[in-house]
Amino acid sequence: MIHSSTSHQQKAAETQGHVLNWGWRYDIMLWWSDILSGGKWHEFEQQIIEKATLQPGETVLDVGCGTGTIALFASTKVGAKGRVVGIDPGPKQIDRARAKARRVGRPLDFRVGVIEHLPFPDRSFDVVLSTFVMHMLPEELKRQGLVEIARVLQPGGRLLIVDTRRPEEPSEQPVHTGPWNSGIQDQPALLKEAGFVQIESGEMEAGSSRFPAMGFVRARISEAKREGE
Repeated sequence: MIHSSTSHQQKAAETQGHVLNWGWRYDIMLWWSDILSGGKWHEFEQQIIEKATLQPGETVLDVGCGTGTIALFASTKVGAKGRVVGIDPGPKQIDRARAKARRVGRPLDFRVGVIEHLPFPDRSFDVVLSTFVMHMLPEELKRQGLVEIARVLQPGGRLLIVDTRRPEEPSEQPVHTGPWNSGIQDQPALLKEAGFVQIESGEMEAGSSRFPAMGFVRARISEAKREGE
């Protein structure tokens, strides 16, 4: 198990995945990346939200929400009648996310938690988002996490995963496959195993050679399967 040290009373959640617990330093890193890329990182974050096709009034869970940027974008899409929840194993990430939500006056629910034990009842969400999380998890933890995501999704609920691509051949682009050398192209088979259907995958253009190759996978929970449980 990985433990991230922190001065907070709240400790990092225990998980076999890799934990980032940088807080405001994480946002500084992304801000600098955006500056160096001429604003391309911010544009890419907007692409992620568009891929999620969020609708007003939907309930959304951001798994591995980090400092809450994507969750905050999601809240503007679902509106006042919707609900956005974010979980992350790093308490400094969650503290930062809560501070950002307070600053803009949005009632998001951010909690310390892990993908393998989602602290929510069955069928709690219309949509689950996972951005740049799966490459940080060993194979068995990915499987456990996808089963948990399937459990908390409503019948017909949607999942969007965005992550880096493992190079299929030599490339001049930066490579970031995480500690387990995984890539977004591994996800469709794992999603099918976890009971997802209508699986769609593709590449995403970040618009800057400073970023690694990235892609997405979208899928749904079968309404027939969930209703028959």
